[in-house]
Amino acid sequence: RRLRGMDALRRVEEPLLLLVGGATGTGKSTIATEVAHRLGITRVTSTDFIRQTMRAFFSEEFMPAVHYSSFETRLALTKAEEEESGDAAILGFLDQTRNVLTGVHAALDRAATEHWSMVIEGVHLVPGMVAADFPGAFVVQCVVAIDDENLHRSRFWVREYATDGLRPLDKYLEALPQIRTIQDFIVERAHRYDVPVIVSDSLDTAIGDVLDLVLRRADQLVGLPR
Repeated sequence: RRLRGMDALRRVEEPLLLLVGGATGTGKSTIATEVAHRLGITRVTSTDFIRQTMRAFFSEEFMPAVHYSSFETRLALTKAEEEESGDAAILGFLDQTRNVLTGVHAALDRAATEHWSMVIEGVHLVPGMVAADFPGAFVVQCVVAIDDENLHRSRFWVREYATDGLRPLDKYLEALPQIRTIQDFIVERAHRYDVPVIVSDSLDTAIGDVLDLVLRRADQLVGLPR
Protein backbone atom coordinates (compact mmCIF):
# COMPACT_ATOMS: atom_id res chain seq x y z
CA ARG A 1 0.00 0.00 0.00
CA ARG A 2 2.77 2.43 0.89
CA LEU A 3 4.76 1.50 -2.21
CA ARG A 4 1.72 2.30 -4.33
CA GLY A 5 1.31 5.58 -2.46
CA MET A 6 4.98 6.49 -2.97
CA ASP A 7 4.64 5.75 -6.67
CA ALA A 8 1.53 7.96 -6.81
CA LEU A 9 3.34 10.77 -4.97
CA ARG A 10 6.16 10.66 -7.51
CA ARG A 11 3.61 11.05 -10.29
CA VAL A 12 1.92 14.08 -8.71
CA GLU A 13 3.13 17.08 -10.68
CA GLU A 14 2.35 19.66 -8.01
CA PRO A 15 4.67 20.28 -5.02
CA LEU A 16 3.48 18.92 -1.68
CA LEU A 17 2.66 21.38 1.11
CA LEU A 18 2.21 19.41 4.33
CA LEU A 19 0.71 21.34 7.28
CA VAL A 20 1.08 19.67 10.69
CA GLY A 21 -0.80 21.54 13.42
CA GLY A 22 -1.28 20.83 17.10
CA ALA A 23 -0.73 22.22 20.57
CA THR A 24 2.61 22.60 22.32
CA GLY A 25 4.21 19.32 23.39
CA THR A 26 2.24 16.96 21.15
CA GLY A 27 5.29 15.89 19.14
CA LYS A 28 4.40 17.70 15.93
CA SER A 29 7.98 18.90 15.33
CA THR A 30 9.36 15.36 15.57
CA ILE A 31 6.56 14.00 13.40
CA ALA A 32 6.90 16.69 10.73
CA THR A 33 10.70 16.32 10.53
CA GLU A 34 10.58 12.54 10.29
CA VAL A 35 7.82 12.51 7.66
CA ALA A 36 9.72 15.09 5.62
CA HIS A 37 12.84 12.92 5.79
CA ARG A 38 10.96 9.82 4.62
CA LEU A 39 9.41 11.75 1.74
CA GLY A 40 12.70 13.35 0.73
CA ILE A 41 11.51 16.89 1.50
CA THR A 42 14.34 19.19 2.55
CA ARG A 43 12.36 22.35 3.33
CA VAL A 44 10.93 22.10 6.85
CA THR A 45 10.02 25.05 9.03
CA SER A 46 7.77 26.00 11.93
CA THR A 47 5.28 28.72 12.66
CA ASP A 48 7.31 29.52 15.79
CA PHE A 49 10.30 30.28 13.55
CA ILE A 50 8.09 32.64 11.52
CA ARG A 51 6.79 34.22 14.75
CA GLN A 52 10.35 34.72 15.97
CA THR A 53 11.25 36.42 12.69
CA MET A 54 8.23 38.72 13.00
CA ARG A 55 9.35 39.71 16.50
CA ALA A 56 12.50 41.18 15.00
CA PHE A 57 10.48 43.50 12.77
CA PHE A 58 7.50 44.42 14.94
CA SER A 59 7.94 45.90 18.40
CA GLU A 60 5.98 44.64 21.38
CA GLU A 61 4.08 47.93 21.44
CA PHE A 62 2.99 47.51 17.82
CA MET A 63 2.27 43.74 17.78
CA PRO A 64 2.33 42.46 21.38
CA ALA A 65 0.91 38.98 20.74
CA VAL A 66 3.92 37.69 18.76
CA HIS A 67 6.23 38.43 21.70
CA TYR A 68 4.71 35.69 23.87
CA SER A 69 4.52 31.91 23.67
CA SER A 70 1.23 30.64 22.22
CA PHE A 71 0.00 29.60 25.69
CA GLU A 72 0.97 32.93 27.29
CA THR A 73 -0.67 35.32 24.82
CA ARG A 74 -3.33 36.28 27.37
CA LEU A 75 -0.55 38.42 28.88
CA ALA A 76 -0.58 40.54 25.72
CA LEU A 77 -4.23 41.49 26.18
CA THR A 78 -5.35 44.76 27.66
CA LYS A 79 -7.45 44.61 30.80
CA ALA A 80 -10.54 45.56 28.81
CA GLU A 81 -9.92 42.82 26.23
CA GLU A 82 -9.40 40.21 28.93
CA GLU A 83 -12.56 41.20 30.77
CA GLU A 84 -14.67 41.02 27.61
CA SER A 85 -13.31 37.67 26.42
CA GLY A 86 -14.92 34.35 27.22
CA ASP A 87 -11.46 32.80 27.51
CA ALA A 88 -8.39 35.01 27.62
CA ALA A 89 -6.05 32.15 26.61
CA ILE A 90 -8.02 31.53 23.40
CA LEU A 91 -8.53 35.23 22.61
CA GLY A 92 -4.81 35.93 22.90
CA PHE A 93 -3.95 32.80 20.93
CA LEU A 94 -6.28 33.80 18.09
CA ASP A 95 -4.77 37.28 17.96
CA GLN A 96 -1.28 35.81 17.68
CA THR A 97 -2.42 33.22 15.12
CA ARG A 98 -3.91 35.83 12.80
CA ASN A 99 -0.61 37.74 12.86
CA VAL A 100 1.63 34.70 12.35
CA LEU A 101 -0.51 33.30 9.53
CA THR A 102 0.34 36.36 7.44
CA GLY A 103 3.92 35.08 7.31
CA VAL A 104 2.85 31.45 6.96
CA HIS A 105 0.68 32.18 3.94
CA ALA A 106 3.51 34.14 2.32
CA ALA A 107 5.88 31.17 2.78
CA LEU A 108 3.35 28.70 1.39
CA ASP A 109 2.53 30.93 -1.56
CA ARG A 110 6.26 31.24 -2.36
CA ALA A 111 6.68 27.47 -2.16
CA ALA A 112 3.74 26.90 -4.51
CA THR A 113 4.98 29.54 -6.95
CA GLU A 114 8.55 28.22 -6.97
CA HIS A 115 7.34 24.59 -7.14
CA TRP A 116 8.94 23.58 -3.82
CA SER A 117 7.64 20.83 -1.58
CA MET A 118 7.57 22.00 2.02
CA VAL A 119 6.53 20.85 5.49
CA ILE A 120 5.34 23.45 8.01
CA GLU A 121 4.45 22.53 11.56
CA GLY A 122 3.10 24.65 14.37
CA VAL A 123 0.37 25.50 16.80
CA HIS A 124 -0.82 28.36 14.55
CA LEU A 125 -1.97 26.06 11.74
CA VAL A 126 -5.55 26.23 12.99
CA PRO A 127 -8.12 24.54 10.69
CA GLY A 128 -10.37 27.09 9.05
CA MET A 129 -7.85 29.89 9.66
CA VAL A 130 -4.83 28.67 7.70
CA ALA A 131 -5.39 28.64 3.93
CA ALA A 132 -5.47 25.09 2.55
CA ASP A 133 -5.73 25.90 -1.16
CA PHE A 134 -2.72 27.18 -3.05
CA PRO A 135 -2.95 27.06 -6.84
CA GLY A 136 -0.28 24.81 -8.28
CA ALA A 137 0.30 22.91 -5.01
CA PHE A 138 -0.90 19.66 -3.44
CA VAL A 139 -1.90 20.54 0.15
CA VAL A 140 -2.33 18.03 2.97
CA GLN A 141 -3.32 19.25 6.44
CA CYS A 142 -3.61 17.42 9.75
CA VAL A 143 -3.66 18.10 13.49
CA VAL A 144 -1.66 16.17 16.08
CA ALA A 145 -3.18 15.68 19.53
CA ILE A 146 -2.64 13.78 22.80
CA ASP A 147 -5.79 12.66 24.59
CA ASP A 148 -4.18 11.62 27.88
CA GLU A 149 -3.15 14.59 30.01
CA ASN A 150 -0.54 12.62 31.95
CA LEU A 151 1.09 11.46 28.72
CA HIS A 152 1.04 15.03 27.47
CA ARG A 153 2.77 16.15 30.69
CA SER A 154 5.41 13.42 30.34
CA ARG A 155 6.40 14.73 26.88
CA PHE A 156 7.75 17.89 28.51
CA TRP A 157 9.95 15.81 30.83
CA VAL A 158 11.29 13.91 27.82
CA ARG A 159 11.87 17.14 25.89
CA GLU A 160 13.76 18.73 28.79
CA TYR A 161 16.04 15.69 28.99
CA ALA A 162 16.57 15.59 25.20
CA THR A 163 17.42 19.32 25.02
CA ASP A 164 19.49 19.34 28.22
CA GLY A 165 17.13 21.85 29.84
CA LEU A 166 17.07 24.27 26.91
CA ARG A 167 13.31 24.63 27.35
CA PRO A 168 12.44 25.21 31.02
CA LEU A 169 10.26 22.36 32.25
CA ASP A 170 8.42 24.28 34.97
CA LYS A 171 7.19 26.88 32.49
CA TYR A 172 5.41 24.24 30.40
CA LEU A 173 4.06 22.21 33.30
CA GLU A 174 2.55 25.31 34.88
CA ALA A 175 0.98 26.28 31.56
CA LEU A 176 -0.40 22.80 30.83
CA PRO A 177 -4.04 23.81 31.54
CA GLN A 178 -3.77 26.62 28.96
CA ILE A 179 -1.97 24.32 26.52
CA ARG A 180 -4.75 21.72 26.88
CA THR A 181 -7.40 24.42 26.38
CA ILE A 182 -5.73 25.46 23.13
CA GLN A 183 -5.52 21.82 22.05
CA ASP A 184 -9.26 21.34 22.68
CA PHE A 185 -9.95 24.43 20.57
CA ILE A 186 -7.74 23.24 17.69
CA VAL A 187 -9.21 19.72 17.73
CA GLU A 188 -12.77 21.08 17.72
CA ARG A 189 -11.88 23.20 14.70
CA ALA A 190 -10.33 20.17 13.01
CA HIS A 191 -13.57 18.20 13.39
CA ARG A 192 -15.57 21.18 12.14
CA TYR A 193 -13.46 21.57 8.99
CA ASP A 194 -12.89 17.83 8.32
CA VAL A 195 -9.16 17.99 9.02
CA PRO A 196 -7.75 14.61 10.16
CA VAL A 197 -6.70 14.41 13.81
CA ILE A 198 -3.64 12.22 14.36
CA VAL A 199 -3.44 10.71 17.85
CA SER A 200 0.12 11.12 19.10
CA ASP A 201 0.13 8.65 21.99
CA SER A 202 2.96 6.87 20.16
CA LEU A 203 5.27 8.99 18.03
CA ASP A 204 6.19 6.06 15.77
CA THR A 205 2.52 5.30 15.11
CA ALA A 206 1.72 8.99 14.54
CA ILE A 207 4.58 9.32 12.05
CA GLY A 208 3.20 6.34 10.15
CA ASP A 209 -0.33 7.77 10.25
CA VAL A 210 0.76 11.14 8.80
CA LEU A 211 2.83 9.39 6.14
CA ASP A 212 -0.14 7.18 5.22
CA LEU A 213 -2.40 10.25 5.05
CA VAL A 214 -0.08 11.95 2.54
CA LEU A 215 0.33 8.82 0.41
CA ARG A 216 -3.39 8.07 0.45
CA ARG A 217 -4.20 11.60 -0.70
CA ALA A 218 -1.55 11.32 -3.45
CA ASP A 219 -3.07 8.03 -4.60
CA GLN A 220 -6.52 9.64 -4.72
CA LEU A 221 -5.18 12.66 -6.61
CA VAL A 222 -3.45 10.56 -9.25
CA GLY A 223 -6.61 8.53 -9.69
CA LEU A 224 -8.70 11.63 -10.43
CA PRO A 225 -9.24 12.67 -14.06
CA ARG A 226 -6.69 15.33 -15.00
